[in-house]
Amino acid sequence: MPYSIHPFRCPFETAMLTEKLSLRQFDTHDLESVIEINRTCLPENYAGFFFIDTYRSCPAGFILAEVGGRIVGYIMCRVEHGFSDIRRLKFVRKGHIISVAVLPECRRNGVASELVKQALKALQEADAEECYLEVRSTNASAIKLYYKLGFSLARKVAHYYADGAEALVMAIPLRKEAAPSSDTVGSQTA
Repeated sequence: MPYSIHPFRCPFETAMLTEKLSLRQFDTHDLESVIEINRTCLPENYAGFFFIDTYRSCPAGFILAEVGGRIVGYIMCRVEHGFSDIRRLKFVRKGHIISVAVLPECRRNGVASELVKQALKALQEADAEECYLEVRSTNASAIKLYYKLGFSLARKVAHYYADGAEALVMAIPLRKEAAPSSDTVGSQTA
């Protein structure tokens, strides 16, 4: 069952097709399509078992975007326990957006934005107090999107990625009581 349906314009091959974007939960039968999108879009590639393990840990946080029956993007998340990225020295239940990917020909149409919004709702329903993600410091379009959605910079991690690239850790509160206070960590911008 789709989470949402939105008018969408996405080029496939040489034609521009007007289709509807729908979001739905991942199913194990979708694994090959998700792996192909991951390999096409991201330098970090995961083994099939990692996708399945992540899905099993938080099924509602593994969401697919479809256009015209074709999977064009995904987001996968899990819920963890650890120190807050927003409030100093607080141990919390937090969502982790592990991976977001949208096929290149379908970018800049709001697909990633809709995936992140739906994932944040799912993580909030899973009782996460906040959510964080890592993004390459050179991925300006993703960073801009995350700021637009309300994320803030928590910290930078040098040599985070296998190729030595730096990551920005960005976080967003999912509950009012998790909102930043005078104890906020990393309220600086990129």
